[in-house]
Amino acid sequence: MTPSDSLPPEILARPDGATIAYRRRLDRSGGKLPGVVFLGGFTSDMTGIKASALDGVCDRSGQAFLRFDHFGHGMSSGAFRDGTIGRWADDALAVIDALTAGPQILVGSSMGGWIMLLAALARPRRVAGLVGVAAAPDFTEDLIWAKTTPEIRERLRMDGVWLEPSADAGPPTPIALRLIEEARRHLLLRGRIAIDRPVRLLHGMADPDVPWQTALRLAERLQGDDVVVTLIKDGDHRLSRDADLELLGATVAALSESSALRPVR
Repeated sequence: MTPSDSLPPEILARPDGATIAYRRRLDRSGGKLPGVVFLGGFTSDMTGIKASALDGVCDRSGQAFLRFDHFGHGMSSGAFRDGTIGRWADDALAVIDALTAGPQILVGSSMGGWIMLLAALARPRRVAGLVGVAAAPDFTEDLIWAKTTPEIRERLRMDGVWLEPSADAGPPTPIALRLIEEARRHLLLRGRIAIDRPVRLLHGMADPDVPWQTALRLAERLQGDDVVVTLIKDGDHRLSRDADLELLGATVAALSESSALRPVR
C-alpha cells in the first residue's frame, strides 16, 4: 500500500444516488504525459497491490492517476449482487468524464479489462492506449455460464443468485442471473472490436481463472495493428509478484512515452 491508501477516499455522486469512491493523483507533468486510469477486477478494490504499484509509478513520473471502486465494491455504495457489466461500464465512463482531462491510458485488471474495452469503444477520443492485465472480456458467458452445471443453472433460475464457493475458504461470491443475462448485451469476443489504439496485454500462462488464450482471442479481434501480447509462463491470475509489477509499470511507462509523441485523434 502507498501512503495515499490510508487517506479517506473522495466521492463522486451518481444521478441515482449511488456514490463512487475514488483516489486521484493530479498531473505534475505539465500535460506532457497521458493520465492513467486503473479499473479493478471482479470483487477487487482500489487498494489492491497493482493499483497501489501504479500509483507509485505515476507519482514518480508526475502523471495523473485515478483509481476507483466499482459499484458494490470496496468503499463505493451498492450491493455487489446488484452490479452488472453495463452498470460498471457506465460508472467508469462517469469517472473518466468527471475526473480526468485529456488523453488517458486505461489499465484493466481481469474484469476491468472488459470494462476498459467498453469505455474505449464509448470514448475513443479520450483513450491514448490500453493495458490489460489478465483481461477477461466475456467472462460471465465463457467462464461462468458455460461451466455451470444444470443444477447451478436451475438454482440461478429459481433464486436469481448462486453462491459460488471461494477457492481459499473465504466467503462465497454471489453470482446473480441478472449479471449473466445483462452481460450478453456487452459481449465483445464474438466479432471485430473497433478499437485502433495501442494495446498491451499481459497474461500469465499459469492463470487458473482466465485462460491465457483469452489474450490471443482478444488480440485477434481488435481492429488496430499496434497490439502486443506478453505471456508470463509462470504467472498466475493476479500477476502481483515484484517482477510482474515491474513489468506492468514498465509497460505503462513505455506506452505513456510513446503516446505522448502521438496525438489522439
